[in-house]
Amino acid sequence: MQLDDIETPALLLDAEKMARNIARMRTRLGGLGVSFRPHLKTCKSIDVARRHFDLDSALADDLSGAPAGNLARVPARNPAGLHGTGPVTVSTLKEADYFFSHGFTDILYAVGIAPHKLKHVADLRARGCDLKIILDNLDAATSVAAFTASGGGTAHRPIPTLIEIDSDGHRAGVHPDSDDLITIGRALGASLAGVMTHAGDSYNCTSVDAIRAIAEQERARTVRAAERLRAAGLACPIVSVGSTPTATYAEKLDGVTEVRAGVFVFFDLVMAGIKVCKVDDIALSVLATVIGHQRDKGWLISDAGWMAMSRDRGTSKQPVDQGYGMVCDAAGAPIDGLIMRDANQEHGIIAHRSGVAANTPMLPLGTRLRILPNHACATAAQHPRYHVVRGEGQAVEALWERFSGW
Repeated sequence: MQLDDIETPALLLDAEKMARNIARMRTRLGGLGVSFRPHLKTCKSIDVARRHFDLDSALADDLSGAPAGNLARVPARNPAGLHGTGPVTVSTLKEADYFFSHGFTDILYAVGIAPHKLKHVADLRARGCDLKIILDNLDAATSVAAFTASGGGTAHRPIPTLIEIDSDGHRAGVHPDSDDLITIGRALGASLAGVMTHAGDSYNCTSVDAIRAIAEQERARTVRAAERLRAAGLACPIVSVGSTPTATYAEKLDGVTEVRAGVFVFFDLVMAGIKVCKVDDIALSVLATVIGHQRDKGWLISDAGWMAMSRDRGTSKQPVDQGYGMVCDAAGAPIDGLIMRDANQEHGIIAHRSGVAANTPMLPLGTRLRILPNHACATAAQHPRYHVVRGEGQAVEALWERFSGW
């Protein structure tokens, strides 16, 4: 299959770029002496997930056509504590079910637990999944303890639970110096397995130095929480931190046992906008077709609207607003100044970012374009499969299914 054979819109995945992104992150975290727990919410695909863990085989598959000099830059080793069963992170129990069914057993469900989901958690654990959960309040901790005490389908075996720490005031978590931390830890009792955080504020940074500062704050505050729990006589073996920006720029991870990151596998325009990657590192794009023109407005109309790209406008708060996505030619090379400026459900409005009509090239009807996403997770979620390509090539080498839902 060639790109011209695909009905658009369609999701493209550059396997060579993906392999490099994985290798870079694995090697970096291995060098910092921590285990790596990749977040699989971004990919929702066993074909992508396996390439986090079997890079030696992935190199043969994904880089066989690369120039010889490229291979030397990708270490064919696994320094970050990964093996065929995990560890991995998920954001839904459906993801936990799916990846467990494909052989992954060491799984962290990294969204605060709702009490009605404990039965589902217990069922996975009873079938051999080492599933861990998180929470950030006493009510949830009491629910976990009561569920365990009642039997919970697990013969009174505690459910390993991490306390979420607020390391930057971003969204959720317990302040590391709060009295609530110790109260929650004591309520969990034998279920307490550690602490974790997500430095979500790193996405708002405007410089690399700012990301490094957030990374150190993330580390220090989470380690502080672990030390307070231990000083209170509570076990805290796991200290888990992570976001793609902080994992990329952390300078030390003393006291941390594992790092989580997800969007690094594909990258996107938000990550490029905060200098976590280059545009050329973005492995995901949407193939679209020019279906019309509004010449007086300087618009090209494509068949990829917000249903194909998602509604995510994450770059709108950055110095360079990429609209709904950056527009590239069929080989993946950015077309100077061209973005998807607006979108309807099935129509994308492509124009020059200057707003000057004469600056938009009136590409012929039927022209194929690749559009880079603002947020890889959100764009991928709009599609049922990846069309796997390599670099500028026009051949589709594989179709990898992905799933969605809860």
